[in-house]
Amino acid sequence: MNGYHSPDEGDTETGKEETAGGKQQRPSKESASRTKAADGAENAVAAAAGGGTPRDRLASNSRTRQRIDTLKKNRPPFPWFGMDIGGTLVKLVYFEPKDITAEEEQEEVENLKSIRKYLTSNVAYGSTGIRDVHLELKDLTLCGRKGNLHFIRFPTQDMPAFIHMSRDKHFSSLQTTLCATGGGAYKFEPDFREMADLQLLKLDELDCLIKGVLYIDSVKFNGHSECYYFENPTDPVQCQKKPYNLENPYPLLLVNIGSGVSILAVYSKDNYKRVTGTSLGGGTFLGLCCLLTGCSTFEEALEMATRGESTTVDKLVRDIYGGDYERFGLPGWAVASSFGNMMCKEKRESICKEDLARATLVTITNNIGSITRMCALNENIDRVVFVGNFLRINTLSMKLLAYAMDYWSKGQLKALFLEHEGYFGSVGALLELLNPT
Repeated sequence: MNGYHSPDEGDTETGKEETAGGKQQRPSKESASRTKAADGAENAVAAAAGGGTPRDRLASNSRTRQRIDTLKKNRPPFPWFGMDIGGTLVKLVYFEPKDITAEEEQEEVENLKSIRKYLTSNVAYGSTGIRDVHLELKDLTLCGRKGNLHFIRFPTQDMPAFIHMSRDKHFSSLQTTLCATGGGAYKFEPDFREMADLQLLKLDELDCLIKGVLYIDSVKFNGHSECYYFENPTDPVQCQKKPYNLENPYPLLLVNIGSGVSILAVYSKDNYKRVTGTSLGGGTFLGLCCLLTGCSTFEEALEMATRGESTTVDKLVRDIYGGDYERFGLPGWAVASSFGNMMCKEKRESICKEDLARATLVTITNNIGSITRMCALNENIDRVVFVGNFLRINTLSMKLLAYAMDYWSKGQLKALFLEHEGYFGSVGALLELLNPT
């Protein structure tokens, strides 16, 4: 698992039959025949039992032991973390071993016990750190160890507090490597080194993103599908969230919506390219909402958007044409100009903050959907997977994207989503920690 390979070994056995006097005796034909028959019967019974011949079992056990020894030698010491330090959020995954032996527990240093207890016995850390308990992956086997994978997030602006905590808990004494991806791995590297005596192993964020997506989808979500789509996304009654099998995913368009947006065309696990992106992403939505409505958190901005009406803020096709623009197939309800109604003083005075939040969300989402559709056409890809923390608790945007992909492509494009939204980069970083190559 995770890139671990045991070297090809051959097991050879040599031996001599000797008498009590030390001289080898030639067995009689009858004796040799009986011995051969007995050996054959023993081997046949062993094979029938599914275990192969004794010699096969011995060789198999030897190879298994060598694989375990190789695994133990190559795997890093605990604790096992992966970090994705984005422009808005820090995403952290932590592997909690559940198969600790009595001997390991006796040898375990107090710092390691303290860190494990702190991370797994809390669901909140300070005023802004959150462990997403509903995303926890149970009974995973990683690098030969069994345990649970925990998912933790906190605002990037609180990174100094995290570094101080790492120092106070003497993280550097554990001789572990902290694998990190995202722009913050470069930005905060001097702080980790100078304030906490920790070295970061910096990893490419797009490599980590793809590795994380493919891994989480392969292990499933506690027995359930990681990938899903929306059927009838605009119908409040008929809309259903349905599982999607991503077993043969290639090619796919991977749209990562964080503070900004990156769009990748993925042709295999090792063959992908960044097609394009946009600076208008989740950070834009939250920043504009803070300016326009006075909110201060992503959750608050989304809650306001769910209560708002964007059509009072946006200028629609019907506001210009009085109906549909039939020649080019533009329906009257389509947005012709985002925030276009705000040029009129009377319209500005009639709207509320919730309308502004909803219009902001629709503007950002429509822009992402439009760019994604053009990329899918150019790359000749009909499967689009949307990920990133902009989609966390953001069913509004997911349904908008699902409908837009289907409507504007006349049913040729399907929008897919993943349960662990924004954590794939940090999962990819963890997998790199466990990869001895």
